[in-house]
Amino acid sequence: MRNHDFVVQKIVRPERTVSGPWLEVIASNLDYHRATFLWKCEGLSDAQLRLRPLGSSALTLLGLMRHLQGVERAWFQRTLAGATPHFFPYRTYVTADGDEWYDESDATPAREVHEDYLKACEESRQVFARVTADLARIVPNPEFGDTDVRFVLEHVIEEYARHVGHADLLREAIDGATGE
Repeated sequence: MRNHDFVVQKIVRPERTVSGPWLEVIASNLDYHRATFLWKCEGLSDAQLRLRPLGSSALTLLGLMRHLQGVERAWFQRTLAGATPHFFPYRTYVTADGDEWYDESDATPAREVHEDYLKACEESRQVFARVTADLARIVPNPEFGDTDVRFVLEHVIEEYARHVGHADLLREAIDGATGE
């Protein structure tokens, strides 16, 4: 496979801030988890990102990428900024549990999904300082009930932690690549 066939090119994960002001630690850890997710997708083709390599799961790396752009926009833009985010119109379906998930028959090229994900992350970075100015601010949250800003930030990190773990398993099953 040629290098230009890869959707996600070389990823360099940033150093994390491990002490200091809490918001700097959170922001750096968010960027670290974002980069770690992309690292799990690095060097794969569109077809590989669409693979369902685990028989017990319908998850794909591309489906996780679609989901994480939604996480970024839902939590940073809609919940914290009170804005109406622009969600890319990916095809979805309702699961047996009643949740909405991304339909892998969506033909959007993986490069476009990747660009949309990067855009969603940048949109989150752009509103971060403004939406975290008052960490005790209560925000309406239909999923958990009213929460403060700290909870939302923790929840986004929780989303990344869970899905980076999924990505780790998916990547290993696709081509044997492992690492942290």
